[in-house]
Amino acid sequence: MKLFKTKYPWVITAFVLAVFYDISCTKDDQVLDTLQTNASTDLTSIKVSTSPTIDGTIEPMWDNATKLKFNLVVPDPGNALFSGYIGDSYPTSIRSMYDDKYIYFLAEYADNTKSVNITPWYFNPKTNLWAQEPSSRTFDGNGVLTRTDFGEDKMAMLWNIDFSTPKFTTQTCYASCHVFTPYTDYSLTPAVYKSNAGSGNHYTNGANEKIDMWWGHLSKDLVFNQMDDNYQDWAGGPGVTNLTGGNGNGRHVDGIVVSGTSSTWPNRPTYTTTQAQGSFNNRQSLKIDGKGASVTVPMWLIPTATNYNYILAADTLAGGKAVKVTAVSSTGVLTYNGGTIDPTVGTDFQRVGDAVTGGVGPKAIPSFIASPLIGGRADITCAAVHTGAGWVVEYKRLLKTSDVLKQDVDFSSLKDQQFGFAIWDKSNNQHAIQPNLVLKFKK
Repeated sequence: MKLFKTKYPWVITAFVLAVFYDISCTKDDQVLDTLQTNASTDLTSIKVSTSPTIDGTIEPMWDNATKLKFNLVVPDPGNALFSGYIGDSYPTSIRSMYDDKYIYFLAEYADNTKSVNITPWYFNPKTNLWAQEPSSRTFDGNGVLTRTDFGEDKMAMLWNIDFSTPKFTTQTCYASCHVFTPYTDYSLTPAVYKSNAGSGNHYTNGANEKIDMWWGHLSKDLVFNQMDDNYQDWAGGPGVTNLTGGNGNGRHVDGIVVSGTSSTWPNRPTYTTTQAQGSFNNRQSLKIDGKGASVTVPMWLIPTATNYNYILAADTLAGGKAVKVTAVSSTGVLTYNGGTIDPTVGTDFQRVGDAVTGGVGPKAIPSFIASPLIGGRADITCAAVHTGAGWVVEYKRLLKTSDVLKQDVDFSSLKDQQFGFAIWDKSNNQHAIQPNLVLKFKK
């Protein structure tokens, strides 16, 4: 599966591993006098008559729900892209409740840093250029840390929609994660067989196989108390994607569907588009002094703001707080309608503290514009609070959404549901995972 705006197309190669679940033996989707559960893998959702308030605080009613506890660990997917994070672990618990309309979740996990300042813009006085902090830790050729990470704290859950993906039962995430698939590159003459050791993508193995993915960005989406609702599909199927080593991206936002097939090799499926929504990059290309080389700089900023992590899309409209950058000079001065920003005066726009692990000045410019999710992507209401020691994430979704495209898991039957859980700690790609989980309903 391809992560939003990542330069590594396989980034979720080790994404959310989901569950080993023996359907033929458990029969837990039947109404039993005593619910059969495994304390290490099974999450029991209890029936309630009063709904919790989704605000990230733990109400007393949550005490009635049993915690499923586990320790998520960052795995080694095999090609060094998780280097610097492998083995990092995060003690986690999750609880669940449901009523006649909604299902509710409460996740708690250890993380002593609140990371919501994502790849901020800073000015480099040595190059006279604007740049963005890295989304993951960076290392030199000897494996020594050269800069800390400025990624986002995130969490995710993965669900097997209508049990449509058979391999999900035994292969969990790898039912859709085709890592390092060899392929024949027909773009070359003669065609060349390649090992494809550096990439991979998420896609299922049949046109009817779909996986629901809940994607909680604990900065971008929480601005609007939302969690991003996505799905995975076959992206053309193995007959196409095996040729390209998994470059057929099967991860999509809810609401879009296959619209046709590309007319050029490798003839991957094309998809419909959706209305602009969610966060988008605060970035543009301008020529130095209007005539020199093109450089990348922020598009919007709020001149009077300090320690701000995002800019609201509403504030970029006429009369809003944000102003659009219209020019950049050879010394890095940004011009906007009504004024200029000179980043060479003081360190407000520069890196501060230790060069390796330090931060950025108080006027560092946010990397994204925040906009609410709509339609099928907005099915999940979410709120989160960082306690200083970790995150408390509370969220809910309808037992059965209005989805008619088979892009959402349906809980209304109260059948057991296979799922997996993942956590990102201040990183864009690298994440800890917990496989082999099952949601069960206490009826």
